Amino acid sequence: MTTGPRMKLKEPQWRREGEMPDYRFSLANERTFLAWIRTATAILAGAIAVDQLAPQIAPTPVRIVLCLVLAVIGALLAVEAYRRWSLQERAMRHRQELPHAWLLVAMTVVVAAAGAVIAVLILVR
Repeated sequence: MTTGPRMKLKEPQWRREGEMPDYRFSLANERTFLAWIRTATAILAGAIAVDQLAPQIAPTPVRIVLCLVLAVIGALLAVEAYRRWSLQERAMRHRQELPHAWLLVAMTVVVAAAGAVIAVLILVR
């Protein structure tokens, strides 16, 4: 049984530039990417859990805002995971310093704030 012609995605231009980095570094970069994706998925799952499993945790508008904030953070983190992975790969190919991720600080603050809000909501319930 044939599945038809295979669709080949075009390789990004930067993958054809510079020199191929040591595969161990590329695999480590990929593991970091996957960790970011797991974190994004966990944040999305948290948004769904707050909405579906704890509807009485807060008034509906507060709960909806909290869930939307978590969902947007999860989506942005997934996009940033790919962007960060590609920037790191590009830097390794050109033997440049790896870029710093300011988003890490922002994500830490926002997730900590969401955790604090959830803790307060649980305490006042």
